[in-house]
Amino acid sequence: MSIRRFVEDGVESFEAEIDGEMIQWDKGLSYARHLQTEKLLSAQVPVTDKPDEMLFVIMHQTMELWLKLVLHEARIAVAAIQADDLGHAGKTLDRIATIQRHMIHSWEVLATLTPHDFLTFRGYLRKASGFQSHQYRELEYLLGNKREDLLLVHADDAETHARLSAVLHAPSFYDEVLKLLARRGFAIPASHLERDWSRPYEASEAVEDAWLAVYSDVEQYWDLYMLAEKVTALEYYFQEWRFKHMKTVARVIGQKQGTGGSAGVNYLVKALNLSFFPELWAMRTRMVAPKAGGNYADGGAP
Repeated sequence: MSIRRFVEDGVESFEAEIDGEMIQWDKGLSYARHLQTEKLLSAQVPVTDKPDEMLFVIMHQTMELWLKLVLHEARIAVAAIQADDLGHAGKTLDRIATIQRHMIHSWEVLATLTPHDFLTFRGYLRKASGFQSHQYRELEYLLGNKREDLLLVHADDAETHARLSAVLHAPSFYDEVLKLLARRGFAIPASHLERDWSRPYEASEAVEDAWLAVYSDVEQYWDLYMLAEKVTALEYYFQEWRFKHMKTVARVIGQKQGTGGSAGVNYLVKALNLSFFPELWAMRTRMVAPKAGGNYADGGAP
């Protein structure tokens, strides 16, 4: 076997026949250099010699990577909505939904960690907890769950605290969607277009009326209707992720207190009652089907 050396675009390059294929590589950008695999694969540093800790570490590291991508895509979606580019926003929201479904299914990997497996190393984790995930907190803030007290756990990290504080005090994803509705002529209250963005969102009957109008005439408001469904899916999958998280924790530790001091499963159950986009859910109850056809009660054909 021989390797052919040549220069391409000023970079020393190589070519060889491997497994019947002519494979090329160079001294420029390699797969490992592009993906930083050396750093990535050296980032798993268990605090014990217990074999099941590696699963726990990798599971949470990959979840953090997906959270990073969701945040990246969500910012793109916000920019597209601000620019009234609903086609681009919709494409990005579709990608986020696909990522979310993957994140939901990934809990099943952690669920293979039995209570016995986890207890072999849980005590060594001390107070380390998912409650301290600054990316999860940033995503919640970005989507609209604004709670300033949640910043306290990040007080000793000035850079992270500043970034989270900036997101806390900026309009959320949903706030930008409501601004879009206002630009389209819907009567969104001034109190929901300019306010203290760090305060928790309060549902508005006028906002609910606006969404009801969109869903009552989907042909006229097709792009807004499709956006609304993708926004609803964002919360739908987020809540499914929360539920799967809660059930996985229940399966592994039962009703024990969380390592970070929370109520564990009971705390996660409370999170299931939170809603990022309340009017999009409440409006569905008010929708009615148009009356058509015969009186089926008298035996008439449908």
